[in-house]
Amino acid sequence: MHQPDIRKVALFIAVLSGFITPFDLSAVTIALPSIGSEFAMDAVTLSWVSTAYLLAAGVFLVPFGRIADIHGRKKVFVAGLLLFIIASACMVLSVSSVMIILLRVLQGTGAALIFGTAVAILTEVSPVAERGRALGIYTTAVYLGLSLGPFLGGFLVQNFGWRSLFLVNVPIGLFTIGLILLYLKREWADSRGETFDLGGAVQYGLALICIMYGFSLLPDTGGFLLLVAGAAILVWFVARELRVSHPLMDIGLWTKNRAFAFSNLAALINYSATFAVTFFLSLYLQYVRDIDPWYAGTILIIQPVMQAVLSPYAGRLSDRIPPGWIASVGMALTAAGLVALAFLDNTTPVPVLMLILAVLGIGFGLFSSPNVNAIMSSVQKKYLGIASGTLGTMRLVGQMLSMGIATMILAIYIGRTQITSSQYGQLLSGMKSGFLIFSVLCLVGIAFSLVRCARTDESEACVR
Repeated sequence: MHQPDIRKVALFIAVLSGFITPFDLSAVTIALPSIGSEFAMDAVTLSWVSTAYLLAAGVFLVPFGRIADIHGRKKVFVAGLLLFIIASACMVLSVSSVMIILLRVLQGTGAALIFGTAVAILTEVSPVAERGRALGIYTTAVYLGLSLGPFLGGFLVQNFGWRSLFLVNVPIGLFTIGLILLYLKREWADSRGETFDLGGAVQYGLALICIMYGFSLLPDTGGFLLLVAGAAILVWFVARELRVSHPLMDIGLWTKNRAFAFSNLAALINYSATFAVTFFLSLYLQYVRDIDPWYAGTILIIQPVMQAVLSPYAGRLSDRIPPGWIASVGMALTAAGLVALAFLDNTTPVPVLMLILAVLGIGFGLFSSPNVNAIMSSVQKKYLGIASGTLGTMRLVGQMLSMGIATMILAIYIGRTQITSSQYGQLLSGMKSGFLIFSVLCLVGIAFSLVRCARTDESEACVR
């Protein structure tokens, strides 16, 4: 019987897995007003429906990436899909805000197993000359998930209730698992035989929890104390990793690999500056502008659609042109779009908002896949799981920091109360302040993106 090309099968599987996790994340954003209304959740607690997912995924990404390198990426990939499917199915039975947030933690944990392996397997099977194209297609799937999340999510919420969102993950996840078991007969474990640094994993997780949770508590004193504690544990973690024979994370990737370090920092800044945009705009459109969920999702779809259209082209372009330069142009366009959003008010024409979202989508489409190509092409095969996990961590920590900024702004401008018409003015003011903060972050990100290309002989990040 004819055996399919493993590269095509791996790409298709990566595309499916790359779709369902961001779909879930963006669909939930459009459903937040409905979820908050059903369970009488205040503005800060409501933000934790997204934040809990990001926190769990961020904590477990690098450890599971390392476990995948040692014990097999396919095993970890399948386990992640199963956990994600089970948690998604259980969301339908949610009876309280606490249950929702706990299940979002489980979903995030499953997503960590998926994120830490999908890109690594795809990179492993793709020839260097075709890697940018494959990663561009994968990135397109991610953006399609983000695109269809608000659109289909708005339709489902409006017609079938918010619980219907999570059932979409189940058939796609089961189909993906079936393809893996049928066609991916190989196992990828380039660090087989090495030991897993459990102590380092605990330190790493504690540091991220303190930093990410602490950031969400700002400007309270407890938030500052947690940030200091997280920074101290992170220093302790780095000191440990420099001593152990098989570290959770090779610190040399950060200190000696210019491409890896600055490409990851650029990703961290970019996601910190962009993720909460959809969160703010979802509240703005449904509360301030009184637009129904489906129409709001249709407006918000503009940004990820532009990302999805451009990503494969940007990925292919990064196989021929230094990816660092392409990513930097994308970051600059994103900054311009964020500045424009800071001027929104309650009478801004919807077509103007859609144009701004298109600019943001173009900028992010030009940034993401070339940046992924730069990171994954800068490490040896034995570190692909760690590189994939680190990249995913930068994305999720950035998204978490973005939500932390949004949560802090809501706490300052609105407080721990339900959002009602009397708070719409404060919501709008807080949102505009957030966009200004994000635009400044994005300008800093441009600097990180350009540093990897600063040398006259061109660093490996720019060359590939």
